[in-house]
Amino acid sequence: MSHESRDELLRLVSDEGSTATTTASCGAQLAGTSEAELLDAYSRAVIAVVEAVGPAVVGVARGERGSGEMGSGSGIVVAPDGYVLTNDHVAGGASRLRVTLESGVELDGTLVGGDPATDLALLRAEASGLPYAQLGDSSELRVGQLVIAIGNPFGFSSTVSTGVVSALGRGLRSRDGRLIEAVIQHTAPLNPGNSGGPLVDSRGRVVGINTAIIALAQGIGFSVPAKTARWVVSELLTHGRVRRGYLGLAGQQRPLSRRVVRHFDLPVESGVAVMGLDAEGPAARAGLREGDVILSVAERPTASVDDVHRILSTWPLGQPVRIVFLRGVERLEVEAIPSEGRSSH
Repeated sequence: MSHESRDELLRLVSDEGSTATTTASCGAQLAGTSEAELLDAYSRAVIAVVEAVGPAVVGVARGERGSGEMGSGSGIVVAPDGYVLTNDHVAGGASRLRVTLESGVELDGTLVGGDPATDLALLRAEASGLPYAQLGDSSELRVGQLVIAIGNPFGFSSTVSTGVVSALGRGLRSRDGRLIEAVIQHTAPLNPGNSGGPLVDSRGRVVGINTAIIALAQGIGFSVPAKTARWVVSELLTHGRVRRGYLGLAGQQRPLSRRVVRHFDLPVESGVAVMGLDAEGPAARAGLREGDVILSVAERPTASVDDVHRILSTWPLGQPVRIVFLRGVERLEVEAIPSEGRSSH
């Protein structure tokens, strides 16, 4: 398939107007449609997506060309000049990478950057004019919607599986303990080697990057949403890393007494107890102490450590942030200036 016809197909399957027209009229059409015709329409939809997106799906392995190592994961080309999105646990930390195209051609690749907190990584293959796929809007997904996973399980390239979105807004722990939010749960079968491959909707748009399966379970796969992937790619391209605010404290969720909740009219029933402090970190410099219980950061309640992570992930570095906390029975507040740091918070 030429670049022109591929781009035209992507444009057609992404046309909002034609999709709305088809959806509005399908109720009248289905009544007189046979099961065989419905199955044929389903097959045509999957085939069209695979033909459009499949050429952009690659195998990703550590090492250089000719190393003979079995492919360790999958990836999706997101720009024609060789940028490939995959999982951090597939490519993160590698000095050299090997990218295998659908045609079997192997290319050397280098890591642009990785983000263990979202299990995403961006690498660049030494090539140009490659077929690529669009990152779609994962916020438009609906439970029950058809999704297609394409990858390289066990090194078998361009393997396709289909399923439906079974849940949205799941939380999944990354290897560094952070909560990956808005994760897509789906039923498209995944196997080792699918990691880093795309989850695609019926309009040929990448809505997620497959990241995990539950061992011994059937029909339970997880994908990092495309919305998160777009933000991570932007950070990696601009800075070579994902920058997040750092306060320099270790925290733990702690229940609040009903009396405290009522007295201070709190919207949550727990806070984040400060269990340890970096003596030179922003929190310590602002005056927080071990034993303090953080109630809010930037005017947003902090019922758990995940809430602190969530707020700091988007807070502008170097800008003061207001922290409200309890010290004994006193409600106090300070301003801290988050800095960039490798620690979780």
